[in-house]
Amino acid sequence: MFRMLEGVKVLSFTHYLQGPSAAQALADLGADVVKVESCRGAYERGWSGCNTYKNGVSVFYLMANRNQRGVALDLKSDEGRETIYRLVRDKGYDVILENFRPGVMDKLGLGYEELKKLNPGVIYCSCTGYGSSGPKVRKPGQDLLIQGMSGLAALAGPGDHPPMPTGTALVDQHGAILAALGITAAVYDRDKTGKGHRIEASLLGSALDLQIEPRADTGLSTRIHQSPYGIYKTADKYITLSLTSFENLEQAFTPGALEGFSAKDQMDNRIEFDKVVCRELLKRTTNEWELIFEELGIWYAPVNEYEDVVKDEQVVYNQCFMTMNHPVAGEVKVLGHANRYDGQPVPLRRLPPELGENTIELLKEAGYSDSQIQEMMKQGKAVSPEKKQDK
Repeated sequence: MFRMLEGVKVLSFTHYLQGPSAAQALADLGADVVKVESCRGAYERGWSGCNTYKNGVSVFYLMANRNQRGVALDLKSDEGRETIYRLVRDKGYDVILENFRPGVMDKLGLGYEELKKLNPGVIYCSCTGYGSSGPKVRKPGQDLLIQGMSGLAALAGPGDHPPMPTGTALVDQHGAILAALGITAAVYDRDKTGKGHRIEASLLGSALDLQIEPRADTGLSTRIHQSPYGIYKTADKYITLSLTSFENLEQAFTPGALEGFSAKDQMDNRIEFDKVVCRELLKRTTNEWELIFEELGIWYAPVNEYEDVVKDEQVVYNQCFMTMNHPVAGEVKVLGHANRYDGQPVPLRRLPPELGENTIELLKEAGYSDSQIQEMMKQGKAVSPEKKQDK
């Protein structure tokens, strides 16, 4: 059921979040994704937000590298490069996904033009901060920095507050899905035309893709919707309101609260109207408003903390989270694939690989003999768990 991308073979030269998340999206749907790491391992193996490690294993790594195989090579060595060349030229690994700084893959001899010579049908997706060229190409490209530079942070929060970044890696994750979408579209086109493609997926493009309009000064979250449309403070917490009719608001609010206003004012005089909404919502608790809104059929939602989200009945029903039973980390709960297919969530087929977990397997697939593999291991040009255990 979850083999929609079966036959698509991907070499993933990715670290941090955008690249690994894009690779995981492809792997979840059945692509054969090989995570290619240096012999020291990818960055996310040694970093985890809030130091969330389980028995020394980074939860940050576990959340974005499932359903993949892993190989650890010295990509600066002739042997490391030749391994990639063989896989691209002879073994059908013709989708490349990378998120190194612009120019790094070229210096390694693994850039698009070089691999295109080996396989003209190669699909090569680069995930960068600002693009692969241009005046900011050497600037550090990172989610928080892009939120500021792109204007996205200036949209968040009420207009009388300083610009606010989102509380999650929104640009990374959206950028990952855009990269996976680009690869999928390129594979589809290649199946029809035989032509390969180079894809450039940038965090800047991702951030701009998320934007619509400037923020307002009240509870309103946009300047294109009528009031109420946003997050509003109640007597004890907050509540979200959306697209509510004037008649329903008259029934919900204190009698006379909307005197002097009409339904037309919800858009034409939206800021003044929204100020009344703000004052009214302060008069009751969130729970009291939920009961009123439920009875009137008003569109509302609670403003949940994350621990509430995890326990939400719809989140549980949709099986949005999956539990991994890792041999070292133990039981770990992570967010699963966002979509359901034929009514089912995407399953866990492979745990995120140990560093070099499938190195020997991939080297044999590339045509190396046992003696050649052992020599590469001995010289430190490849790493596998078996080799580490021998030391």
